[in-house]
Amino acid sequence: MDGGKREEAGQSSEKSFVVVDDDDQEDVERNEIIGDFVPAPPVPLKDQLEKDKDDESLKRWKEQLLGCVESDLNGQMDPEVTFHSIGILSNDFGEINTTLPVDKLQNGKPLFTLKEGSEYRLKLTFTVLHNIVSGLTYTNAVWKGGMQVDRSKGMLGTFAPQREPYVHTLEEETTPSGVLARGIYTAKLKFEDDDRRCHMELNYSFEIKKRC
Repeated sequence: MDGGKREEAGQSSEKSFVVVDDDDQEDVERNEIIGDFVPAPPVPLKDQLEKDKDDESLKRWKEQLLGCVESDLNGQMDPEVTFHSIGILSNDFGEINTTLPVDKLQNGKPLFTLKEGSEYRLKLTFTVLHNIVSGLTYTNAVWKGGMQVDRSKGMLGTFAPQREPYVHTLEEETTPSGVLARGIYTAKLKFEDDDRRCHMELNYSFEIKKRC
C-alpha cells in the first residue's frame, strides 16, 4: 500500500510492500511537550450550549457551528465515534461496501480481492456523538506469511458531533506487482484521536491476484 506515512526500501525492478520493524511503530510526536502550554480541562458541549440558553440567536449559531442540537448531547465529555461501514473503491470493480462490525461469517475470508498494480481507496462511514473528536488518525498495518510488510498512517481530521454520518475516503494506494506480491494478506486498521483513545480496531484480510 502506498498511501499515508511509511518507511521505504531501496529501488527494485518490481514494486513490492516494504518490510518494517514491528518494534519501531510508535510516533513520538504525540508525547512531545510544547513549551509550558497546559491544555484547558475538557468541558461537555452540553454545558457550553447551556451557558447561552437565554440567547436564542447565539444558541442557534453554536448549534449550527457544532453540527448538533442540545438533544443530541448527554453531558459526557468523551466523544463517541462509531464506524458503520468500510468500502473499497477501485477501477477494477467499482465500489464494494461492508457493514461494520464485520459479520462472523466473514472472519478468515478476504474482505476484498484486488489485481496486482491496482489503484484503490478505502471509504469509511462513521458518526460522532456527544463531543468533538480532535485529530482522528488511522494506521493500517499489513502482514503476509507472518511478516509485517507495510504500515501506513494518515489524518482524518477533527469532527463535531452531528446527526448525519460522515463519509471519508482515505488516500489512494496501489497494490504491489510481481509473483511474490500475489496471495493472501492480513491487516489491522486502527483509529485513534489526539487523546490516544482508540475508537476502532478492525482485523481483516484481502487477496492480490495476477492481472490477466
